[in-house]
Amino acid sequence: MATAEEVPGPAGEGGGLRRTLGFRDLVVYGLLFIAPMAPVGVFGTLDAKSHGAVALVYAVATVAMAFTALSYAQMVRVAPQAGSVFTYARKALGEGPGFIAGWMALLDYLLIPAVAYLFSGIAMEALVPQVDRWVWTGIAVVVTTLLNLWGVRAAARVGFAVLAMEIVVLVVFVVSAVVVLARDGARRDWLSPLVGDTAFSMAAVFGAVSVAVLSYLGFDAIASFAEEVTGGSRKVARAVLLCLALAGVLFFVQTYLAALLEPVSSAELAANPAKQGAAFYDAVDASVGSWLHDLIAVSKAIGAAFAALAGQAAAGRLLFAMAREQRLPRVLARTDGGTPRVALLLAAAVNLVAAVWAARRADGLGLLVSVVDIGALTAFVLLHASVIGWFVVRRMEGPPHWLRHLVAPALGAAILIAVIVEASGTAQLVGVVWLGVGLVVLAVLWGRAVRPGGGDGPQEPRRARRL
Repeated sequence: MATAEEVPGPAGEGGGLRRTLGFRDLVVYGLLFIAPMAPVGVFGTLDAKSHGAVALVYAVATVAMAFTALSYAQMVRVAPQAGSVFTYARKALGEGPGFIAGWMALLDYLLIPAVAYLFSGIAMEALVPQVDRWVWTGIAVVVTTLLNLWGVRAAARVGFAVLAMEIVVLVVFVVSAVVVLARDGARRDWLSPLVGDTAFSMAAVFGAVSVAVLSYLGFDAIASFAEEVTGGSRKVARAVLLCLALAGVLFFVQTYLAALLEPVSSAELAANPAKQGAAFYDAVDASVGSWLHDLIAVSKAIGAAFAALAGQAAAGRLLFAMAREQRLPRVLARTDGGTPRVALLLAAAVNLVAAVWAARRADGLGLLVSVVDIGALTAFVLLHASVIGWFVVRRMEGPPHWLRHLVAPALGAAILIAVIVEASGTAQLVGVVWLGVGLVVLAVLWGRAVRPGGGDGPQEPRRARRL
């Protein structure tokens, strides 16, 4: 285990973060947040939306997110601090865009853990129906928050065990599916997960990608731990790229196999939305047996809770970084033993309220899922703009590499904008409202003369009034 090394923070803020994470820890956090079996909950929806080409949806989504991962890899070397896209946009684009990038990312970081906690509560209620899902959801929030307060290294150790369990369950599913397919054959055509089981439509595939992106949100959270990594920012960049590649392979394989085992057509799923949520489980029940259904449900319950743990930790780091730069109340920049406990507790409180509120509503899950990705996608667009701004417009690193620093981020931004356009009206409305609130907050900050000194990051604390 690496020796802990404290990263100095601004004076009066209770110290900095501690360098205790290695490369394996970063990959564990990334895969925990993503969750190896993330497609289980949205498989039916994606199958219906894409006309059966669900594996192709994840292939396209992986390529789309690859551009974002490349931009993260570029910027984490430029600004290896906590705060992720907030820090990158501040350095490359200025204080205003930096604040908006962090503000939009907050919408994602604060609500994705709530969705994961709710998934955990739903899975546990299915196994123990005598206890309401909101109770299980609340328990999951409390347990994982205590682990986060214990420290990022301790949480990573426990998370590694949980991730190993999820991988084992996924392997059991893959082996069982291959055995069934070899013995009984496929229920759909072998190429249908790539070309659909009805008329192929690329527009339908892109429409499904706007939902599938939800499965990937979280690999970027690795960048928020940049100040707690031993060995430099290159480890962070490699971990971001590796997590995305592993997630893409895992998602493609499991959705390809599940589509071949699916007992109903994509058209039937589209006509019966109530069946979409359980489509993956139904395919497992019909082809393998209820024992695997229960095993996947248990894995989903535990895995979702620890995906929320990783998300909550990342949200705490983003709150910490924005507060350290005096863009949020400075009490959130306090650390205790290298852990941003106040920021973590605020993130946990938001998670608890949102998750329990949604758990007590019949339409709660749909409401949360419809809005979580819009903040992240907007922040990702500003991330790509940051790469272009830093390397091409300002040329801060010498002559730009045109493919890495212009073509790739421009394509990535274009794809994300197309995905935002295909998102639901509810998600777009929430995104616009959240953006409007952020612009008001930014105007108040400027009005109170909380202005930056130069945009070189948080190394040199500035004297300004508290928010």
